[in-house]
Amino acid sequence: MRREASILHLDLDAFFAAVEQRDKPSLRGKPVVVGGTGGRGVVATASYEARAYGARSAMSAGEARRRCPPGTAFLGGRFAAYSTTSRVVMEELRELSPLVEQVSVDEAYVDLAAGGHDLTTDGLTALAAALKVRIHEATGGVRGSVGIASSKTLAKIASELDKPDGLRVIPAGTELEVLHPLPVRSLPGVGPATGDRLSSVGVRTVADLHQRSLTDLVSLVGQAHGSGLYRLARAEDDRPVVPDREAKSVSAERTYATDLTDLGRLESEIRWLADRVVTRLQADGTAGRTVTLKFRRYDFTTLTRSQTLPQPVDDARTIAEVARRLLAGIDRTGGVRLLGVGVSGLATYVQGDLFAPAEEPVSAAVESAEEDRAPDALAPDALAPDDPAPGPAQRVWHPGQDVEHAELGRGWVWGSGLNRVTCRFEGPTTGPGKVRTFAGDDPDLQPAAPPDWR
Repeated sequence: MRREASILHLDLDAFFAAVEQRDKPSLRGKPVVVGGTGGRGVVATASYEARAYGARSAMSAGEARRRCPPGTAFLGGRFAAYSTTSRVVMEELRELSPLVEQVSVDEAYVDLAAGGHDLTTDGLTALAAALKVRIHEATGGVRGSVGIASSKTLAKIASELDKPDGLRVIPAGTELEVLHPLPVRSLPGVGPATGDRLSSVGVRTVADLHQRSLTDLVSLVGQAHGSGLYRLARAEDDRPVVPDREAKSVSAERTYATDLTDLGRLESEIRWLADRVVTRLQADGTAGRTVTLKFRRYDFTTLTRSQTLPQPVDDARTIAEVARRLLAGIDRTGGVRLLGVGVSGLATYVQGDLFAPAEEPVSAAVESAEEDRAPDALAPDALAPDDPAPGPAQRVWHPGQDVEHAELGRGWVWGSGLNRVTCRFEGPTTGPGKVRTFAGDDPDLQPAAPPDWR
């Protein structure tokens, strides 16, 4: 923990939904849910209008539909639009300091001490207020919450205290005054299971946690987690802001509208997922040694199985073959709800001829009844509709997708089905637009890149 409040945390508010409302004027001020759009999908982000009805991240799309009123927009997501907007925000942060640590597409830390700023409370408050205005203007209306404190943990907590559009500076020396009254669930890493376990022994606030000994916490939640909670309750966090965080893995996954049982279909899905992973690996000039298959059963039980190769690889055939062999060792009775393929142990070089005929030992399966959680904010497939991977000649439209019509211009998909697609023609610089329906294979209607809001 530093002697002055010099770490800034920025969290963009309901980011995916905010970008959708910016680009789709007819959705502004209305409930919007972004994520998997089928009954098996998972909510990635809900707008604050949708949150008023109880929709939230990691909730099933089916539950969100039951809670939200008619007219709520359920959109499949547009990674390109979110990524472009995120880059604009990160450029604003890098104007403040050379030390910017981007945690995800909508979250980052900034070391203000490295930027030579006035670190008094008044100076920091003015800096944060000006930053929020610049981000709002540069992104065409997206807002963010800012927290500034003497550590990354406290800065992150500060950014959550007054959401949305919040601003909170925690002066050095007041950390425990702010921290101790908060619910223990406010601490990073304290999810529902840990929160319930702590509550069962009377630990409901951070102050309650502070009163527990290290031995008590370790016996309750384990060595690593217990030690971390013990430090967090005392505001002990010396982690630096680390710029240019390197990705530790690359993955793609899909949730299916109906449970898959056919082996041929599963192997086809694995090949499609492997292609997506390799596209990203090659774009980044990286390769990986460890291939992981993620397999979620019909009852939400999730398995992961991994195999480590002798050398890094970025070949789709190799990755798909390893994943296929991992699949063969899993009991598929009852069907598959979600399938994922990932590569980790990344390196910046590849050697050829890596697929040895002898199988490498497979790591033991990690099996848990883990809850559905929000998709990785950096993984575009996590925001794709949860229907089957399209074949080469099949055109699939998903809600929210950007389109362009030869006569009507730019717009987005409102809905589709039975080889029909309904679109609304509007954009970030227009008012609410007209709605038209077309045949799903109408040659005048084509997918398009995200619109420019600037």
